Amino acid sequence: MPRPTARVLTLLELLQSGGTRTVAELADRLGVDGRTVRRYVDQLLDLDVPVESVRGRYGGYRLAPGYRLPPLMLSDDEALAVLLGLVAGRRAGLTTAQHTANETASAKIRRVLPKHTAHRLDTLLESLAFTERPGRSDTPDAGVLLTVADAVRHRRPVSIRYTDRDGRRSERTLHAYGIVAHAGRWYVTGEDPRIGEDRTFRLDRVADARTLPGSFEAPPVDTDPAQRVVSGFATAEYRHEVTLRVHGTVERIRAHLPPSIGELEDLDPAAGQDDPAAERWWRVELRAERLDWLPPLLAALDRPFVIERPDELRALVTALADRLASHARRT
Repeated sequence: MPRPTARVLTLLELLQSGGTRTVAELADRLGVDGRTVRRYVDQLLDLDVPVESVRGRYGGYRLAPGYRLPPLMLSDDEALAVLLGLVAGRRAGLTTAQHTANETASAKIRRVLPKHTAHRLDTLLESLAFTERPGRSDTPDAGVLLTVADAVRHRRPVSIRYTDRDGRRSERTLHAYGIVAHAGRWYVTGEDPRIGEDRTFRLDRVADARTLPGSFEAPPVDTDPAQRVVSGFATAEYRHEVTLRVHGTVERIRAHLPPSIGELEDLDPAAGQDDPAAERWWRVELRAERLDWLPPLLAALDRPFVIERPDELRALVTALADRLASHARRT
């Protein structure tokens, strides 16, 4: 059975999670009766923890708004989750904090942990290896990210100062639909009301963001911010426009050419009605800054394909085939 002190600390953690907790709920979570819950609340009040009593049908107890407790109390599992989240987020480029802030946050957590827990976690982190190098993506400004998130939630226009990949600076107004983390970067997607078209912006290229007066209507129910970002990559303007015909199943093709890379068009929809999983011809359209990565990908696809354009890709595929045949003959 937990000791009374442990139950009081558990009660504090429950109240810290936010909202109003009924006496019945707290009694059930602590395994005590309502009278004992009230006694534990009195003990917290004696420690100057501002617990408020909320009257009414849905009343109970809550912490006073704005109150922050200085101690950080984490179980082994919670500490492990937090530290691994910091490490993985930094390596994946999905942290909004700079490297120094990430390190100081980890150090603060270690300082308040019991020695045996900190030692075990340090042992794990020292033993941990990654198969990929850390991402080198720039991180977005935390203030910009929070401002845009607030605009998304409350459907308010937001003004951003943006620098594109060519170094051109501009000020945009955006009706932001959502924030998306993709491939180690943060993006915001929404509608540019000036031109009435969807736009996606990298948040690390936003120098400043401020919400504007007014509001806008919520996007259609089927609007998926993540899908908008992925589709935008597939249709963005790049140096090369590539068109292929590939014979295979959509699952096989998508395993190598996901939506973020190219768009698929069914060239034999009648066959798909009989057997959607059957192999048939698909047209693949994609855009790319470079073509050298495509020949190995098409070889890995291992399905019949026809290159419609550009001729440069056809030459690269032929050269790769010749090299592979030459290596095979030498073996």
